[in-house]
Amino acid sequence: MSMKTKAALAAMLLTAVTVSFAAEDGAATYKKKCAGCHGANGEGKPAVTAPALRGRKLEASQIAQHLTKGEAGSKPPHNKALAGITEEQATAIAEYIKTLK
Repeated sequence: MSMKTKAALAAMLLTAVTVSFAAEDGAATYKKKCAGCHGANGEGKPAVTAPALRGRKLEASQIAQHLTKGEAGSKPPHNKALAGITEEQATAIAEYIKTLK
């Protein structure tokens, strides 16, 4: 196996591990900050008018921006930046939401 091939395989493995850790962190953060309103599996909760998140056709970057910047037309807490959330947490949550089926 050539050195280039070994380096490429190592890079792919590192990326896969990093994505896996991000998904786990995103899942934990989602459960702590989002599941109360949007449901454990992103199914939404009509009783509190929280929409379903799974299956939505949004890019992860759009979800992360919604969490970190908020939108004036949204109801609290999404009418402004979600309190205490970092860009990294928002990105991890967004990546996790994209895995919900």
